[in-house]
Amino acid sequence: MELIKTPLEGLLILQPNVFRDDRGYFFESYNQQRFIDAGLNLNFVQDNESKSQQGVLRGLHFQNPPYAQGKLVRVIKGAVMDVAVDIRKNSTTYGKHYKLELTELNKTMLWIPEGFAHGFVTLIDDTIFSYKCTNLYNKEAEGSILWNDTDLAIDWDVENPILSEKDKVSIPFKNYISKF
Repeated sequence: MELIKTPLEGLLILQPNVFRDDRGYFFESYNQQRFIDAGLNLNFVQDNESKSQQGVLRGLHFQNPPYAQGKLVRVIKGAVMDVAVDIRKNSTTYGKHYKLELTELNKTMLWIPEGFAHGFVTLIDDTIFSYKCTNLYNKEAEGSILWNDTDLAIDWDVENPILSEKDKVSIPFKNYISKF
């Protein structure tokens, strides 16, 4: 597995070794010892999966401390444009975002540590997205920043995404008070 640093401290791209042959493919999506050897001593306690049609946008979500979550995300089927926004108030990249295409073909994963808002837009119908989380979900700790906030200036490359009611009324970034 190759770990690739991004411009946002702590946000990592993970490219697994994929073994392909005429039968299909095999790869380790998670191996605790390999992660520890790479400096990621993580304790995953919850796995989530979503299925979405093309054009569904989920985000930008996070969990506030003490229920903050780190997430290891990947696409099982389909493709997404994945986005992480640094919401750590003392970070030099506070308010900056990073985006990356995750697909069933590239098998790329993204490690999103605590202190990031996360979202994605599906690029293909019936996309299945997987999250490994380091903390349990807590409704009272959830937060959401407006996906199309002009201060964040994220180019989602989608005009009219399909949104949940919650994501339609998320707060603008300028009104967000970070607890990280």
